[in-house]
Amino acid sequence: MKEKAKDILVEEVMSRNPRSASSNITAQAAAKLMKQEDVGSLIIIEDGAAVGMVTEKDLVQKVVAEGRSSSKVCVADIMSSPLIIIGPKESVSDAAKMMADMKLRRLPVVKDQKLVGVLTENDLLRLSPSLIELTREWSKLGTGGANPPKQLVTEGYCDNCGTYADRLLELNGELLCLDCVDQMGPHDNGE
Repeated sequence: MKEKAKDILVEEVMSRNPRSASSNITAQAAAKLMKQEDVGSLIIIEDGAAVGMVTEKDLVQKVVAEGRSSSKVCVADIMSSPLIIIGPKESVSDAAKMMADMKLRRLPVVKDQKLVGVLTENDLLRLSPSLIELTREWSKLGTGGANPPKQLVTEGYCDNCGTYADRLLELNGELLCLDCVDQMGPHDNGE
């Protein structure tokens, strides 16, 4: 599987029409645009160059959870920047490893300083469901001292979200679905 992914280029599986916006729009305008376009993120463009990204998570954690007014917060204040990018001629395997190592769900694709696409976990999933599992395993291996999952349990209910899953991991005494394990950063798992 890994060899096959190494032979596939990012440009072959990326989404070619990434949604973008300028850095001076409000968080509210960004949220409306994401809803209208049915996307979970916007790539922020300044002077024709991709400079950052704002995601649903940014809106929730940096605006809503802090009680800030979405109509007064500028996207430039909440976007993730500098932008981590990849080139269209890079291998999907390298991109997946980068995404796992850096805990990214989206990776803007840039050629000659111009945004040409975005590679998402969904793009990888369409390519191969096992590639997503591979990125998560790489991520777990690179936790740098975090408590690794102790035991794989075949099925049951997640102690965190209550969802039934056919694969659970034991982490810090809890049985967690892979989504909950993935959402936990190093600071959430006992460090």
